[in-house]
Amino acid sequence: MIDRRISTVHKFWVAVPPWVIIGAVVILVPIFILMTIQNINKQKEFTTRLLIEKGEVLIRSFEAGARTGAGMRWGRFQLQKLLIETAQQPGIDYFVVTDTKGTILADSDPSMVAESHGTDLDLSNVSASQAAWRQVPNTEGADTFEVYRFLRPPVSGLGTGWFVFVGLDMGPIIKARDEDTRHAILMALTFLLIGFAGIVSLFLAQSYRSARTSLSRMKAFSDSLVENMPMGLVAIDQEDRVIAFNQTAESILRRSTNDALGKKAEDVLPDTCRKLLRDLEAGSGILQKEVECFIEKDTIIPLEVIAASLKDQEEGFLGYVFLFRDMTEIRHLKREIERSQRLASLGSLAAGVAHEIRNPLSSIKGFATYFRERYRENPEDRKTADIMVQEVERLNRVIGQLLEYSRPLEIKLESRPMEPLVLHALKVVEGQARDSGIAVQTDLPPQVPEVMIDPDKIEQVLLNLYLNAIGAMKKGGILSVSLGRDPDRRIRVVISDTGAGIRKEDLPRIFDPYFTTKPAGTGLGLAIVHKIVEAHDGEIRVESEPGKGTTVSVSLPVAEENADERGQTS
Repeated sequence: MIDRRISTVHKFWVAVPPWVIIGAVVILVPIFILMTIQNINKQKEFTTRLLIEKGEVLIRSFEAGARTGAGMRWGRFQLQKLLIETAQQPGIDYFVVTDTKGTILADSDPSMVAESHGTDLDLSNVSASQAAWRQVPNTEGADTFEVYRFLRPPVSGLGTGWFVFVGLDMGPIIKARDEDTRHAILMALTFLLIGFAGIVSLFLAQSYRSARTSLSRMKAFSDSLVENMPMGLVAIDQEDRVIAFNQTAESILRRSTNDALGKKAEDVLPDTCRKLLRDLEAGSGILQKEVECFIEKDTIIPLEVIAASLKDQEEGFLGYVFLFRDMTEIRHLKREIERSQRLASLGSLAAGVAHEIRNPLSSIKGFATYFRERYRENPEDRKTADIMVQEVERLNRVIGQLLEYSRPLEIKLESRPMEPLVLHALKVVEGQARDSGIAVQTDLPPQVPEVMIDPDKIEQVLLNLYLNAIGAMKKGGILSVSLGRDPDRRIRVVISDTGAGIRKEDLPRIFDPYFTTKPAGTGLGLAIVHKIVEAHDGEIRVESEPGKGTTVSVSLPVAEENADERGQTS
C-alpha cells in the first residue's frame, strides 16, 4: 500500500510542468540577491559602529588620563608624552589634540606640533557629548577612520577647549569585511541551491505530509476508541507481553497502565483469563465465556470475556486480544427485576389475603372482648381473653403493614431540608437509645441543599432505620448519623451502628417481605423503607460485618434536579 502511494507521488512529480520550477527559481533569485545586499550593508554598518566605539573609548581613556594629570599639575610636555604612549597601541595611526582653531597642541608625532589639522571640518558643530567621524584617504595603504570629539582641557594654560582626533587603521577591518562579504555571497548561493532543492522536494513533502496527517488521525481515532471503550481491553504480543491496556481494564483489574504494559501476561491477567489464554494457545479460536475472576484476596468480579488470536493478512501470528465487561451491575439489575416481579406477585396475593383475614379478626376480637367482660371475676379466663385481644391487635397491625406495602404508594412532594427531619426522628428515639446505653453522634453540615420529599414518609424511613440500629445494639454502642452531598449531586444520609451486624448470606434478602432475624419482627419494616426510598427516586444501600456493625446509606436527589425532571416530563 505504501509502495503504491510512493509510486503515485512519483508519477505526479514527473508530470509537473517545467515552467513551475523556472518560475520558482525566478522568484527566489531576486530574493536571495536582496538578502545578500542587506547582509553586506549590515556588515558595513557594524564595522563603522565598531570603529566609532573604539575611537570613543580611546578618547575617553585619554580624557581620563589628562584629568588625572591635571591633579598632578601636568603641562604640555606630559600631555605630549601621554599621546605618544596611547598612540603606540595596535591599530592606531595617529592621536592629535588641537585648539578650537585647528592648531595642533599635541601629537603622537611631535614634529606635527603647531601645524594645522581638521581645518576642513566644521568643528563648531562638534559636541562634547557625542563623537563625530570621517574616513580619511591614505595613499600609502588602507584608509584611516578618524573619530573626533570636543573636550574641555583639565590642564591649565592650554586654552578653553580641545578637539581630540584619533586615526584608526582600517586595514584589518576592511580585510575582515571583505571576507564577510565573500562569505555572505557564498551563503546566498548556498541558500539559493537549497531553495531550489526545496522547490524540487515540495510536492513530495506535501504528499508525505498529507499521508502522515491521515495516518495520525486514524491512529488518534483508534487510540481514543480503544482507551474510552466501555469494555476492558488487553492486547498481548507474540512474546506474551502486554502491549495495550485501556482505562476500563485499569478499573476492572485494579492495575495501572504503567504497571501492566511490558509485563508478562501471566503477571497481569487473573487466573481465569490465564486459562483462556492457554485454550487460545491450543487453537480454540474465538472464546466467549462468563467467568468469576478473583481480582484481590476477597474480591470476586463476574466478567464476560471474549478472547481471540490476532493475525495479519498473511495469517501470521501477532498475539492475543482480551475484551471483558464487568457483569456485577447487570447481575444486580437482573436480581432487582426478579425481586420486583416476585414482590409484585406477592403484594397482589397479600392484599387479597389481608382483606379476607381482617373481617374474621374483627369478629374474633369482638368475642374476646365479650368474654373478657363476662368472665371479669375469673382471673384465668380474663387473662386468656386479654392475650387473645393482644394477639388479634398484633395480627391486625401486621395486616395493616401488609396492606400498606401492597397498595400503590402515594407521596406528596415538597422542598424540605433534611437536617430538621433527621434531628426530629432522633428526638423520638432519644429516650430508647439512652435507656439502652447507646450514644448518639451526628455530623450535619449546615449548607446542604433541600430535597423534594414527602416529609412524613421520609421520617418513617428514618425512624425505622434508627430503631433497627438501636435493636442491633443490645449491650449499648454508638449510633452515628451523618448528612452530606455526593459527587453525583445527591443528598446522602448515612446511619451506622456498632451492633451485631448482618450475616453475609442474609444481606441480599433484608428488603424481602417477611424476612427477619428478630423473634418478634414482622419482616415488613425494611421492605416498606425500600419502597418509600424508591418512590422518591432514591437509593438505599446496606454494608454490614458480623460483630462490627451495619451502615445504611440513603441517597435522594436534590430539589433542583427533581424540579428539572418534572418540568421535562410535563
